[in-house]
Amino acid sequence: MKQHIYWHTTVQMHDDSNLAPIPAKADVAIIGGGYTGLSAARTLAKQGVSVVVLETETMGWGASSRNGGMTLTGLKPAMQTVIKNYGRELAKELFQCSLDSVSLVEQIVKEENIDCGFSRTGHLLTANKPKHYDALQGEVDFMAKEFNHNVRLVSPKDLRSEIGTDVYHGALVDEASGGLNPAQYVAGLAGAADRAGATLCARARVNKIGRREKRFFIQTERGSLEAESVLVATSGYTGGVTKKLQKKIIPIGSFIIATERLSDELVHELSPKNRMIFDYKHFLNYFRLWENRMIFGGRAAFFPENENTVAQSGEILQREMMQVYPQLKDIKVEYVWGGTLDFAFDQMTHVGEEEGVLYSLGYAGHGVAMATYLGDAVAKAVLKGNLKEHPFAKFGFPSAPLGLYNGSPWFLPFVGLYYKILDYVE
Repeated sequence: MKQHIYWHTTVQMHDDSNLAPIPAKADVAIIGGGYTGLSAARTLAKQGVSVVVLETETMGWGASSRNGGMTLTGLKPAMQTVIKNYGRELAKELFQCSLDSVSLVEQIVKEENIDCGFSRTGHLLTANKPKHYDALQGEVDFMAKEFNHNVRLVSPKDLRSEIGTDVYHGALVDEASGGLNPAQYVAGLAGAADRAGATLCARARVNKIGRREKRFFIQTERGSLEAESVLVATSGYTGGVTKKLQKKIIPIGSFIIATERLSDELVHELSPKNRMIFDYKHFLNYFRLWENRMIFGGRAAFFPENENTVAQSGEILQREMMQVYPQLKDIKVEYVWGGTLDFAFDQMTHVGEEEGVLYSLGYAGHGVAMATYLGDAVAKAVLKGNLKEHPFAKFGFPSAPLGLYNGSPWFLPFVGLYYKILDYVE
């Protein structure tokens, strides 16, 4: 299998052959050219704000063009946990944000005419064990009662109507989720921000952020600028330039394989309704179809991507895929790649301000929709000055226990082992 991002073969990513010069001044400087940064830039530019996006690589280079392309409802923690931790009222606001995030992606795709195959095909949460299915039964009533949100069960005997395997013990369907081609989407989002008047500066690694009175001074590898506001939108690639934020974000690798093209008959057997599928495990797998290819991902290795982790993960994911779908044992895997996700210590997404710098971080695998939504939301809050009123700004952004973390995730092998043990015990 080739170590290459399959999605990048489907679209011309943002062209950096003619790099935009770094302007001397801007109203807002955004660090990070993924979903968050580009969504915020689009919104600000449409309101006549002078905005510059500073990206170390090229627009959409990171997780925004490497993920599974799932636009999902909900948050990373179960909503029962969210209610327990933050109260019923705030939990309802947060869940509504997740629904609004999928709708915003759909709206942007239509308004900007982004050809990325967005479709609300729904997601399927599969039960790895009978006890998981028992838990999902309670989820249906809970979501209807607490959030007025309809999800439904698929019994084990009816599961073949949703997925072509017998390894699971039932599932839950949420019709509100959707899917897209992430690289086509982020390229389209970059084009939309550019057309709105944002300045997109690729190959512009930020080396230093200083502040004097009410102005920020940003030094990049291609020049410097000053700005009234700074938004950090670096997700799993958050670095030492924003050290206090880096200490609150754990970069976790996520890896994906893509098969050769499959027959229409086999595609229909594997996923009759083309759902976004993920399982109940802590060390989860997630998969879906795109243009007759099986796109199969998971936390095969927790460390961020490099040549070794990508190669090892490709072999692990191929074995996992064949366990789910034995009918794919003779199918060639053509591509394997990795990306880096951003997890907070509480697994929640956070927006706010750190020493005057705005941020939106911690998407924990829900970034396609939520990063788009929060980029837009933070941009609107910049215009209105009411960021503290946003639901995702109403709770604390925790650091590591006892301060035992400086941004280098030395503990990830232990976390991975812990989750594997949990899955085995359960």
